[in-house]
Amino acid sequence: MKGIIDRFEEDFAVVELEDETMKNIPKDLLPLEVKEGSVLIIDGDNIYIDEEKTEERKRKADKLLEDLFN
Repeated sequence: MKGIIDRFEEDFAVVELEDETMKNIPKDLLPLEVKEGSVLIIDGDNIYIDEEKTEERKRKADKLLEDLFN
């Protein structure tokens, strides 16, 4: 299952899952380098960053901002 970190609230990351539901995941279960917008691969108790999808989302967001302000 995949999810995107929407925001952090105290000791939890609020993650939007593929089925559009939200899940609170304790920060201490996440890789240290996660940020808002990181795409996660959730495989049982193992959680990884999907680096390729995270970078793809960042490029799209940067392009939208560039188009908006230019």
